[in-house]
Amino acid sequence: MVLAVDLGGTKTAIALVDEHGAVHRRWGLPAARTLEATVSQVAEAAAEGGGPGDAVGVIVPGIYNPAAGRAWCPNLWGRIEVPLRQALEAALGVDVFIDSDRAGSVLAEAWLGAARGLADVLFVAIGTGIGIGILSGGRVVRGAGGVAGAAGWFALTTEWRDAYAEVGCWEAEAAGPAVARHAGLPDAAAVVAAARAGDSGALAALDRAARFTAMGVANLISAFDPEAVVLGGGFLVGAGDLLLDRIRAEVPRWAQPIAASRCRIELTRLGADAGLLGAARLALERT
Repeated sequence: MVLAVDLGGTKTAIALVDEHGAVHRRWGLPAARTLEATVSQVAEAAAEGGGPGDAVGVIVPGIYNPAAGRAWCPNLWGRIEVPLRQALEAALGVDVFIDSDRAGSVLAEAWLGAARGLADVLFVAIGTGIGIGILSGGRVVRGAGGVAGAAGWFALTTEWRDAYAEVGCWEAEAAGPAVARHAGLPDAAAVVAAARAGDSGALAALDRAARFTAMGVANLISAFDPEAVVLGGGFLVGAGDLLLDRIRAEVPRWAQPIAASRCRIELTRLGADAGLLGAARLALERT
């Protein structure tokens, strides 16, 4: 049994998970905005659950430096690196294994989800932000500094906006907050609800997000030649059925045709648990 922790931009999910991926107990909490508060959340859940298990797996919405044990998660703690591994190991007394949310999600989908058994997979996570998990030859691709997969920074238009300097073009145009802004509604969930009720403004905002996302996915398919692209993350879990057909139809216009013809585009089968199960997989692989 391991303790899995999914640190999201708006909420924290924690669970005790066994070697088969079965969740035995879970906690859902608002995202903590300081390192100290994050560690307290995890430690309290571990105590309530009878301990942290054999190890702890954590995924973060940003970049993780394994050599230093430090995480950079601007949507959580600002634009600073924090000593996350050291703080959690000191509080919990067991080994803690950390990676990005995108890496965790692609591991989970290849373990239990829509890409089960595949070795070349991309997981596109769209929620508060946008990132991708890359599985190539069965191995997670992290890059020289752990930045690989920061696809929210893809340039998908020639028109520069100041917002791109903070989160990147794709994220500024098609992540959940951007969709809400374009629809004039408080959040992405409200946009999805309005679209299901036939609201023209909400439908237009979703159509715009689908076009940007199709361009991003097409670029990924051309660059990586994957067997499958799995779409997930908080926004796509809620809106995926409204967007999937449009994305599938649009991708071949932009992607390298051979790669596009043999790549499946699927919605996550793990839903909001993709990250949590990926965190569990991180810990289970090392125990």
